Amino acid sequence: VQLQASGGGLVQAGGSLTLSCEASRNTLQIINHMAWYREAPGKGRELVAKIERSGRTTYGESVKGRFNILSRDSRNNLDLQMNNLKPDDTALYFCTFNGYTPATGSVSYWGQGTLVTVSS
Repeated sequence: VQLQASGGGLVQAGGSLTLSCEASRNTLQIINHMAWYREAPGKGRELVAKIERSGRTTYGESVKGRFNILSRDSRNNLDLQMNNLKPDDTALYFCTFNGYTPATGSVSYWGQGTLVTVSS
């Protein structure tokens, strides 16, 4: 499974961006959840938003009410709509799919990251 993240860029505070993650050669038979994480300079990786197979969503406290995670087909794509962006949202954003294949068992795949920079 290869994940390709895109949509990052430079935006002013208060602006919006939509990140997209597309999966190719998706061999996952079961997808448990798909998620976006981010890494800010000097900080560890943190959960931004997650969507589970049931459709349940979870958001990091700092993005609640501003970000929205969705998947158009629950399998090969994952979007993150980001509104009212703040300088603290500046980070490298990663998408990840967690699931199962008979060959690997439970496994997680990660995209390469897309950079979001929010200027004040």
